[in-house]
Amino acid sequence: MSDVGTFHTGPRDRGQTSPAELDPGQLSPAQSRALFRAGLRRPTSGFSPGYAQANLLAVPRELAFDMLLFAQRNPKSCPVLGVLEAGQVNSEPLEGGDIRTDLPAYRVYRDGELVAEPNEVIEQWRPDLVAFLIGCSFTFEAPLLAAGIPIAHMEQGVNVPMYKTSVRCRPAGALSGPLVVSMRPLPADRIADAVRITSRYPGVHGAPVHIGSPREIGIRDLSAPDFGDAVEVPEGWTPVFWACGVTPQAAVMESAPELAISHAPGHMLITDLPDAELQVP
Repeated sequence: MSDVGTFHTGPRDRGQTSPAELDPGQLSPAQSRALFRAGLRRPTSGFSPGYAQANLLAVPRELAFDMLLFAQRNPKSCPVLGVLEAGQVNSEPLEGGDIRTDLPAYRVYRDGELVAEPNEVIEQWRPDLVAFLIGCSFTFEAPLLAAGIPIAHMEQGVNVPMYKTSVRCRPAGALSGPLVVSMRPLPADRIADAVRITSRYPGVHGAPVHIGSPREIGIRDLSAPDFGDAVEVPEGWTPVFWACGVTPQAAVMESAPELAISHAPGHMLITDLPDAELQVP
């Protein structure tokens, strides 16, 4: 299924700068968050380069330890950048912000079923919710671009494609589910460079988990992603797959907790954390 509402402004938009007039690459994290708070709804690839982007998953406090253990057991797909206290809506990674309003789109799950994709979750938020911020591969797109490596979904103006795989995550308590991956097709002569660059960012998924045939990891059709949008794969290019922070949402869908709130895939939290702090030698 394709992600809902990919390129439009939501009902909170009140005369803000239109997406066509934006230069996301020139915005600070605070400016990006302010636009999303005002109602701009679009994928965040390319926004505020130089700063880490994060996936969101908020679960009731009684499930928080299981989620933390799930992340510890599956660090490629769930690299934790931060955890907020129960009911907390602000922290250092979003100075002066609000986790309930500062993403462009959210998802609300009840008993594992997607029931809403709102622009904000103030009404759905509860004081017992613990929010996990999980590293996102959008963060390493800026260094890829700086190295001259093309990124198909940015060039084609769509959300990154994401797929459930046949690879199972290590379960933890009440949580279990499949690994989800994002896909960026690359020319063969740039794959080694992409692996080298992204491996230096383990806090945002690091190096790819698979290169080549999608069927080897249970993906039957690249043109039908489970989340996001399909991209056109140029002739001679190879699909390259990275672990994806939507993996916890797949676990929510399978494990069916009574409530979970997440980002809409591709619609991330722009944090104040410089991506240089996540780079390793």
